[in-house]
Amino acid sequence: MKPEGPTAHLSPVQKLPVAFLAFFSVALGFVGAVHAYVGARIVAPQGLTGLSAALAYGALVASALLIPSGLVARFFARAAVADRLSWIGLTLMGFMSFLFVGTAARDVIWLGLGVFGALPADAGVQAGLLALSGAVLVPAGVMASGVGYYFARRVPPVLEVPVALPGLDPRLDGFTFVQISDVHVGPTIKRPHIERLVAEINDLHADAVVITGDLVDGSVHALSDDVAPLAGLRARHGVFFATGNHEYYSGVDAWVAELRRLGLTVLLDEHCVLDHDGARLVLAGVTDHSAARMHPRHTSDPVKALAGAPEGLPRILLAHQPRSAAAAAEAGFDLQLSGHTHGGQFVPWNFLVPLQQPFTHGLRRWGRLQVYTSRGTGYWGPPLRLGAPSEITRIVLRPARTAS
Repeated sequence: MKPEGPTAHLSPVQKLPVAFLAFFSVALGFVGAVHAYVGARIVAPQGLTGLSAALAYGALVASALLIPSGLVARFFARAAVADRLSWIGLTLMGFMSFLFVGTAARDVIWLGLGVFGALPADAGVQAGLLALSGAVLVPAGVMASGVGYYFARRVPPVLEVPVALPGLDPRLDGFTFVQISDVHVGPTIKRPHIERLVAEINDLHADAVVITGDLVDGSVHALSDDVAPLAGLRARHGVFFATGNHEYYSGVDAWVAELRRLGLTVLLDEHCVLDHDGARLVLAGVTDHSAARMHPRHTSDPVKALAGAPEGLPRILLAHQPRSAAAAAEAGFDLQLSGHTHGGQFVPWNFLVPLQQPFTHGLRRWGRLQVYTSRGTGYWGPPLRLGAPSEITRIVLRPARTAS
């Protein structure tokens, strides 16, 4: 018989940390406000009564409770139950996002028409138009969610990106990195999806496979079986990993040990030199740009990552966030491979990414440094991809004179 500890008499909810309960309360309040707005601007104008009204408003209340529950289910429910709650809550989150944004856009247009006197004078006609627009927004949101779900759940297409590096040794012409990023193995991305991903990557016969962070959303205890297929990744020079911010939310030290156990090379502000047919290049990795706030010994440092590296070789950096570019350029890197942004993942949030990152996706320049930002291979939160497709990226090095 186990002795009772000081918290043995507490309920599961009472055992939860204060920060968790505070987050849940804020999330519930915000989500509740969104649902109240949608109810007032979409449901109320329909003039529903009786059972129809009860079902409509009951669905809104249920959705407002399930969305935050899906976000935090793993903290209070058994794994199987938590995964189901997450699926339901996160799917509803995506749908309500579309519905909220559509409703807000409709109301802005409606307000503009009113300011310019373009609305019908008859109040009854106005009410009818408001109800009709609301009735259209609901199936439009369902359709957008369905299309976004398809693009999120498929194995991503391979996107080939040639990168021209001045003075590249001819023996490195055609050297390929296969990059994946932001897979977010967790409540809705599981082992079968990772197995399909590994098979697709292995078919590309990469010289090196690189994973630029945010691989997981959960602990090693919860997700080790789902991540295990990564041990089957094959590349001539190996598989390399740099941490993202979500690794720090998920227990970074345990994940570094687990990934190394699976055979991945984890680069924590360090580098290795790859010898390819007699030509060499430097491949380095830094910890996430924000890591120091969560793990003081993991301050992201591109200069440290290059310490002792041979001079005169191409220098490629794995850095989860594009905003590492300024420090990477100053350190002397030629190419940075990043992720983090998801390309915005789905409209209209893709338009907000530039407020936080210098690059959203694609190949860009920061001075002489070239930065490639992946849209990501998985997704976070709602199983949706719309207007920002996921990708497996095949980076092909070319001498500058032969770049196409």
